[in-house]
Amino acid sequence: MPLPELFEYQTRTRVVYGPGIVKDIGFEVGKLGGTRAVIVTDRVLRSIGLVDRVVRGLEESGVELAGIYDDVPPNSEVRVVERGAQYARGQGCDVLIAVGGGSVIDTAKGMDVLLTLGGNLLDYQGVGVLNQPLLPLIAVPTTAGTGSEVTLAAVIKDDTSGLKLEFNSPYMMPNVAVLDPELTITLPPMLTAATGMDALTHAIEAYVSNQAEPITDALGIHAIGMIAQALPAAVKNGGDLEARGAMLLAACIAGLSFSNALCGIVHAMAHACGGRYGVPHGVANSILLPYGMEFNLDSCPERFAGIAVAMGAATKRASVQRAARLSVAAVRKLSADIGLPRRLRDVGVKADGIPQLAEDALADAMMISNPRPAELPDVIQLLKQAY
Repeated sequence: MPLPELFEYQTRTRVVYGPGIVKDIGFEVGKLGGTRAVIVTDRVLRSIGLVDRVVRGLEESGVELAGIYDDVPPNSEVRVVERGAQYARGQGCDVLIAVGGGSVIDTAKGMDVLLTLGGNLLDYQGVGVLNQPLLPLIAVPTTAGTGSEVTLAAVIKDDTSGLKLEFNSPYMMPNVAVLDPELTITLPPMLTAATGMDALTHAIEAYVSNQAEPITDALGIHAIGMIAQALPAAVKNGGDLEARGAMLLAACIAGLSFSNALCGIVHAMAHACGGRYGVPHGVANSILLPYGMEFNLDSCPERFAGIAVAMGAATKRASVQRAARLSVAAVRKLSADIGLPRRLRDVGVKADGIPQLAEDALADAMMISNPRPAELPDVIQLLKQAY
């Protein structure tokens, strides 16, 4: 592949990995100069005791726990972020610790913006609006999917319009990502499957993106291979720490890839389905991914051939066209093997809502980096195929 004439790759997040490493969370807070921490999480994670492990880590290092904000829903909203920022400001914290999946981490990112800059969250929507550092933020993912612990973006639902909005700036990257596979062991099989397919979609869409470059390519294709191997094992046996660790790392690696190369039409449609019908993001991606791949197939067949090889569905000796088609089949088989829904109708999407979903998807920023331009009839057709 020819090298691009010009590209930029950026990251600033320090990544630490290891089973049980969350016990050292206080050390990470201290390195950032923090003394009073607010934990951002959800009520489920707090009830099952995962947050207690973070609290103990803070206590053992002498960091003061200023409070816990656990009012984060599965799909975070603008008002949730604004309430959280108000709470954290009242507690006088100087560092945020997000413990949870993508919704929790994105909520903490939004809270961080408001804590530092004030105003309303919608003031900062879009790309590059933020232009200064924020308060220190540590992300502790409990799912292996979003990669939000290393990305420069947050996706937050607008309560009024029902749309998922994107906030994008290098200053939104967490300072530290603490990857502890022990914190993912309690994740149920279906959530393991859905979040894993989210990570796979990140890696695939970044690899075929029109913004892809050599660094994102290396990260994306490696993540694809890791997920294809580890995800079925993690779904089958949640206690398989090796598979859990591989998935946690793969999701992080995919995040490092798509944070720079961005995603495409699959994510745009998934955001629309989540905003209008509350479809879990990973489930929406899993359903839509094969159709988005088929739509993009002819734009970069050699890329899809590489995906098939990485997933073990083709050899390097296979023709490019055949291997490219096998990549779609491999994704469909993986989704079926781990038991995820196959159709939009099965997750509450209404047929008469498809035109509006298509319009929402076309307005999504992820459409810009899709390798093949799409128009409204194209997106309507894809959603109908997936329905």
